[in-house]
Amino acid sequence: MPEQNEGIEISVGELRSKYQEEQLKRLRTDGLKQFVSLKDKFAELDSDPYADPTFSRDPITESTEVVVVGGGFAGMLTGIDLQKSGVTDFRIVEKGGDFGGTWYWNRYPGCMCDVESYTYLPLLEETGYMPTERYAGAPEIFEYCQLLGRTFDLYDRALFQTVITGAVWDDSAGRWIVTTSRGDTISSKYIVIAGGILHKPKVPGIPGIETFKGKMFHTTRWNYDYTGGGPREFMDKLGDKRVGIIGTGATAIQAVPKLAEAAQDLFVFQRTPSAVGVRNNGPTDEAWFKSLKPGWQEERVVNFTQSVTGAKPAVDLVNDGWTDVMWTNTQAAAESPEHLAAMEVSDFQTMEKLRRRVDSIIEDPETAAKLKAYYGKNCKRVCFHDDYLPAFNKPNVHLVDTEGKGIERVTETGIVVDGVEYPIDCLIFASGFEVQTDLDSRVGFDPIGRDGVSLSESWSHGAHTLHGVLSGGFPNMMVISLVQAGFGTNFVHFLGRSARHVAELIGACEAQGVATIEATPESEEGWLMVLYGAIGGGADYVTTCTPGYFNSELAAPDEKAAKGLVFAGSLLDYHAHLDEFRAAGDFPGALVTKV
Repeated sequence: MPEQNEGIEISVGELRSKYQEEQLKRLRTDGLKQFVSLKDKFAELDSDPYADPTFSRDPITESTEVVVVGGGFAGMLTGIDLQKSGVTDFRIVEKGGDFGGTWYWNRYPGCMCDVESYTYLPLLEETGYMPTERYAGAPEIFEYCQLLGRTFDLYDRALFQTVITGAVWDDSAGRWIVTTSRGDTISSKYIVIAGGILHKPKVPGIPGIETFKGKMFHTTRWNYDYTGGGPREFMDKLGDKRVGIIGTGATAIQAVPKLAEAAQDLFVFQRTPSAVGVRNNGPTDEAWFKSLKPGWQEERVVNFTQSVTGAKPAVDLVNDGWTDVMWTNTQAAAESPEHLAAMEVSDFQTMEKLRRRVDSIIEDPETAAKLKAYYGKNCKRVCFHDDYLPAFNKPNVHLVDTEGKGIERVTETGIVVDGVEYPIDCLIFASGFEVQTDLDSRVGFDPIGRDGVSLSESWSHGAHTLHGVLSGGFPNMMVISLVQAGFGTNFVHFLGRSARHVAELIGACEAQGVATIEATPESEEGWLMVLYGAIGGGADYVTTCTPGYFNSELAAPDEKAAKGLVFAGSLLDYHAHLDEFRAAGDFPGALVTKV
């Protein structure tokens, strides 16, 4: 019998079968290997179109207390919190030409944050900044990153357009020796790896892709010289161009409407559709913003995280698409078979509501059917946009659904799907960032710890850490990444609390005369058990999903992958582990030597 909840009637059995059918269409044996690194055949796609190509400077040789790798939110917030912890001697090294990280690279048209600005942008009370919109656009977020850099004196401590090429632990000196692409040599007591999370673009390794003779670029390296316009301007050079875009995730959801406005023809190549809810963006109510009381942002940030992890606070302060969808692992907290069944029904109903939205917008029934997402709400990041679906009603926009198989091949002049070639002039990859690859690969260098052992060697059978931050054999190295750490819908909430933890930990080490700190093997094993214990029913849940980066493309798990998981519980629970560690005062589970 169909189930009904708030008017949404579904058949559990039929949907289970449909979900399985859609999953089976997309299964492939190559898993993550279907993507290729830009450093291989496509190095030109990884060049920085935003930085000054003539920039040069003399190499520096210096000694500092902390080297921070990365100038995105994680690196900036680490620098800000280091100062609050009394550590003012640090250096930030950043590949890009300015602060921003993901928001330095993401300048594609239509790009915005999908978490409301008032919870996403950190330190709004400290800077006094009022976001112009509820969901800020990428240019505004980038400008806010620059504001943080100016407000907290980070620019004088930053080395831009600089890539770290090596970091070697000198045990006799008790310091890291860091070298860079600019010939720098920096000696530091601590190194904080706060980069490599969402910055390294990936492309699908489609046969023949290197033969394409048209224009080709990744969304994180948008070529406005070719398209015309800018992040806030109409792309006036596409009026006679046939454009193809590969990918239908959060990036394409935002870029497609802008391309649809400008291109002669737009071909959207889809392997798996995204679930797209209402965005309902709008300008910030200045009177409301000015009425907020001190402490409002921390309260709102925590409230949002509670709302999207099922904690159901008494008042939903944010009350948007996210808190309506309730982004939570709907099987991790099951208390009984009946509770599990109820959550499954709720999940089905949530997705059915999003599928019915497609029918209410798309005029052509055949196109509407192809745009409906048949998988659990936690299988992929739900998207929110008001212009993506309507774009497919335009006569110049063509959905090329690959029935889950992906693109067959690329020719010199077009894309082939199921034997049909679609001629295009420009190919755009909206294929996202590397997320599950090895940390050293994403960071761009392989730290060498005690006894000359590299991180890649030490983690060859899987990561081993305490809280995802400290790792045995790598004294005074602290990591902010997704490896064995937390994760949340509001990613900056995770980054901000992690940065605070690292900065306060360094401050405490300095106050207590610590020479070195790293994780013990026992604490690493204990943390791994905590990670496994937090999974709950989530492991079963992801096996029902279509392939994607949340489940490593459903690649067969091995020992290494099994240890590289994230903390599957609430982000607030993860933060509690960090807080408890610092509050103990004696660094429980860490191997500490004193000066």
